[in-house]
Amino acid sequence: MTQVDLLIKNANVYNVFLRKFIKEDISVKDGKFYWVKPNLNEVTAKRIIDMSGKYITPGLVDAHMHIDSSMTTPKNMGEAILKFGTTTIIADDHEIANVAGLRGLKKFINEPSPVDIFFGIPSSVPSTNKEMETTGGVIGVAEVKELLKDPRIVCLGEVMNFKDMTSSQDTLIKRIIATCRKERPTLPLEGHIPAYHDEDLAKVLFAGVTTDHTQQTAQLVDEKVRNGMFVEIQKKSMHQDVMETIISNEYFEHVALVTDDSMPDTLMEGHLNQLVRDAIRMGMRPEDAIYISTYTPARHMGLWDRGAIAPGRVADFIILSDLNSFSIDSVYKNGHKVHDFPKETDQYEFSDNLNNSVKARKLRLKDLELKTDLVTDGTVNANIIQLNEVGTFTNHITRKIKVKNGQVCWKEAGLALIFVQNRYDADGGISFGLVDRAIIGDGAVGATWCHDHHNLMVMGTNLQAMLKIQHKLIDEQGGYYAAIGEEIVSGTSLPVGGVVSREPISVLGEKIADVRKTLQKLGYKNTNEIMSFSTLSLLVSPSLKISDKGIFTVKDQEKVPLLFRK
Repeated sequence: MTQVDLLIKNANVYNVFLRKFIKEDISVKDGKFYWVKPNLNEVTAKRIIDMSGKYITPGLVDAHMHIDSSMTTPKNMGEAILKFGTTTIIADDHEIANVAGLRGLKKFINEPSPVDIFFGIPSSVPSTNKEMETTGGVIGVAEVKELLKDPRIVCLGEVMNFKDMTSSQDTLIKRIIATCRKERPTLPLEGHIPAYHDEDLAKVLFAGVTTDHTQQTAQLVDEKVRNGMFVEIQKKSMHQDVMETIISNEYFEHVALVTDDSMPDTLMEGHLNQLVRDAIRMGMRPEDAIYISTYTPARHMGLWDRGAIAPGRVADFIILSDLNSFSIDSVYKNGHKVHDFPKETDQYEFSDNLNNSVKARKLRLKDLELKTDLVTDGTVNANIIQLNEVGTFTNHITRKIKVKNGQVCWKEAGLALIFVQNRYDADGGISFGLVDRAIIGDGAVGATWCHDHHNLMVMGTNLQAMLKIQHKLIDEQGGYYAAIGEEIVSGTSLPVGGVVSREPISVLGEKIADVRKTLQKLGYKNTNEIMSFSTLSLLVSPSLKISDKGIFTVKDQEKVPLLFRK
């Protein structure tokens, strides 16, 4: 008789191929599932566990996420999410790549982690081009070819630049896509295509993109699936009508649940398991919710060895005490209970270009005065970034603003001042903008965690507070801070590339939660205040955003002046 390491008896085992639970036994040998069948008595086992009444599912597979966007390291990310049942992730770490290029990216992704990590090639570094934003690194065709040699690379990370992707010109992103198609013909090409449909969607698919993860509506999900696109559903897309569209049309083969950007404070509460639980609560059968968070993402990414409880697959699995609430009793990685794993205590060393990346000069109070020579006394027109309470999209509005003695009276107009400073060069440029529906109270917020160029960005209504935050970000070599009045009251340093902390999620999460509370006290209204502020600099997310180079419309990539006269 064959001897196995572990034999689990009498469990309700989820079979992904049949999409149902079957009462059977599971054997594990050398970290893989060996034999799965009812009444498995043909093997001997070093350890036998009776799981009567329990449910067993494969470990969760997150096909689209960003470790660095959670402000953490691979090791700390793994330790945070493994207990929630996520055993495999596919990470597109383009934040680090934007900060430190290929060298910094390689160093970052090589940190060991208790979960299995596969990677996407950062395709949009920068997300637009050097005329629109300054970054600390660039990923071009040569870098893509180098990364394609790494067997951990399983996809091209999200392609963001709609204009260059669909252009008739020979653009960098088109050359990157062509390189991937030549070197790895079956490689999935992830897309970032918010709200594009009809011919715009056809253009994206024609360019070669296979997948989209952005904020969805029921109509967009239906249109994308019907046109052959694999759709990844993140939390902000989990509206009732979206879920009902997936359920009623049985789109389970064509979708997967993903986390995308998870804030450190939310990682303290859960990970992909929360989305599974939400899907069940919104009417999806548990069997289908599990299917689109295990098998379909693994299959889509070509990971044949996981996402299922079957012979030869990696023995990652979850023990559930209750199916409908997806209540996790325990998690097993490679056939071993997670709690049996000792935590790594040795500190991994990152490269110098990640540890010392903020080179901006400290500003003075007079540097923050918003002046104009368009008129001495009177009014000027302004292109203004207007926030929404849901999501990261902004509105492009214009408004007349008073000018007194050449000074723009933005505060009197009920607006917040924002600036983005090139932090990769001490002599780098700075641009200013105005934001509506942002900070209402007296204070400020600032960060170097500013998607995707990650320059230094500060917004507020109190100039002294804005100045203090700018100085703090330079002193700490990156971070995320908020002030009430003139005093910084919450925040954290992010010394690894100006975007990542070395602290465990339990500590980092509390600090980010405090920043969130400060923003709420200042009147900032959004379903995700942290991400909302930090994507005011994301030049590929509609519709008006800011970088160190100025203010730009997203779809047309046109630079617009802050102030103008008709």
